[in-house]
Amino acid sequence: MSANPSRVPSGQPRMHPPAKAMYRVPEAMRLLSLSRSVIYEQIRSGRLRSVKQGRARLIPDDAIADYIELLKREAGQVA
Repeated sequence: MSANPSRVPSGQPRMHPPAKAMYRVPEAMRLLSLSRSVIYEQIRSGRLRSVKQGRARLIPDDAIADYIELLKREAGQVA
């Protein structure tokens, strides 16, 4: 019987592919399952940090992790 890599025994951390240092908005949209307008709204409000490189809006990987932790805290699920 071969192991299914998408299944992780409960209690063990899920393995993720190596993260990129910076994500473009469409990539962040996929990672966070949010629409473009919500991403930009969160950036404008200061809840999701981003940087500009030339004309590109980039979101650092740690900003995405911080945003997820913020959502967890707001939901009362402090990790």
